[in-house]
Amino acid sequence: MTESPADVLAAAVEQARAAAVETAGDEALVGDHLGTASEAVVPETGEVAPEVVGEVLTHFFASRLPGYVGWHWAVTVARIPGDDEVTVDEVVLLPGDSALLAPAWVPWHERLRPGDLSVGDVLPSTEDDPRLAPAYLADDDSAEDPEGRVVAEELAVGRERVMSAEGRAEALGRWNAGDFGPGSPMARQAPGPCATCGFYLPLAGSLRQSVGACGNAYSPADGHVVTADYGCGAHSQATLVVDEATEVVRTARYDTGNFDVLTD
Repeated sequence: MTESPADVLAAAVEQARAAAVETAGDEALVGDHLGTASEAVVPETGEVAPEVVGEVLTHFFASRLPGYVGWHWAVTVARIPGDDEVTVDEVVLLPGDSALLAPAWVPWHERLRPGDLSVGDVLPSTEDDPRLAPAYLADDDSAEDPEGRVVAEELAVGRERVMSAEGRAEALGRWNAGDFGPGSPMARQAPGPCATCGFYLPLAGSLRQSVGACGNAYSPADGHVVTADYGCGAHSQATLVVDEATEVVRTARYDTGNFDVLTD
C-alpha cells in the first residue's frame, strides 16, 4: 500500500531530529518529539494554502537548551508532489506558552522620559516629530510674533523648525499640571494670580496670555515658567493685614460662676 504524502512526512521524525541536533550543536539539547503541524500559512494573507497541505509538515521537539525553558525546536520538512524524498526546509527555536520572553522592543524616542537627558547627551529630534513644524508655515508661533520674526530675519538666525500648534498645546498642558500651575498648593493659597503680579514676565507669541516667567528672587518659581493663573505669597500686590484675634466658639458654653443658688 502506497503511503500518503502526509504519512511520508510524518514518518520523517528521525530526519527532523537530526536536523535539530545539527542546529543545536549537541544531541542532549534536543528533547522528546512533541508532535506535528501540517498547516501551511501564506504570510501575506494568513490563510492556509490548500495546495501545499500534505506536502509540508513541521515536527516539534522539546528544547533542553539552558536558559530556554518552555521553548521548542520546530523542524519543517517538505516533499515535491509525486516524490517520496523528504527534505528539511528550516530549523528554528520557538517559544511556547510558558516561555519567558524579553519585553517588546520600544524605539529609543518612545523610551525617553523627561529628566533622562544628562550632561554630554545628544537628543536629536525625528523628522516626523509632531511637536515641530517647518518655520515657513503660516500657523507657526513666530507668525503671531511679527517683531520677533523680523529681528530673527535681520540677524540671520531664522529657525528651520518651530513648535507646532500640537507641540505648544502639549507644553501648556504639562505646565498647567506641574508645580507652577493653578492646581498646585502654593497657587491655591496665593493672594493673587501671576497675571496681575509686577514680577510676571509674559512669553511672546501665541502663549503670551497663558504663561510667562517669574522674575521675583523671593518666589519659589523664580526663573521658572509659570501659568498666568499660578500665584504665590510673593505677589507684588500682596499686603499684610493684621486682624484682631477672635475666639471661635464651636459649641455652646455657659458661665455659671455668678449664678445664685436657690435653696428651700
